[in-house]
Order: sequence, then C-alpha cells, then structure tokens
Amino acid sequence: MGNNKAPVFTLTIVAIIVGVALFKLIDFKAFTIEKPALAVVYLVTFVGSVYVLIKNRKKNSEK
Repeated sequence: MGNNKAPVFTLTIVAIIVGVALFKLIDFKAFTIEKPALAVVYLVTFVGSVYVLIKNRKKNSEK
C-alpha cells in the first residue's frame, strides 16, 4: 500500500507522552488521581494508540 512508518512513529510518540502524563497524575502513596477527568481522556488516548500500534504490528507480521 505505501510507506506506513510515519503513522507508527507518530502513534509511538503519542503513546509515550500520554503514558508519562498519565503516570504523573497518579499519586501512588495515597492511591488517588489528581484530575480524574483528564486521566480518563489520557487513558482513552493511550489505550487507543497502543491498540492501533498492536493491530498494525499484527497486520505486518501476517504478510
């Protein structure tokens, strides 16, 4: 189909940045989340980007 490296690289960067931001929102000593609504948005974005990366990797391994 074409060169598919740009979306993979972009989603990898997004997953790293959002994952770190989500990790910083969690207080592990008190087991609380500083901003729960923002954490939900980060979690949905993180899970979505990881899902697309895994789906893309499986598709490429089948070829």
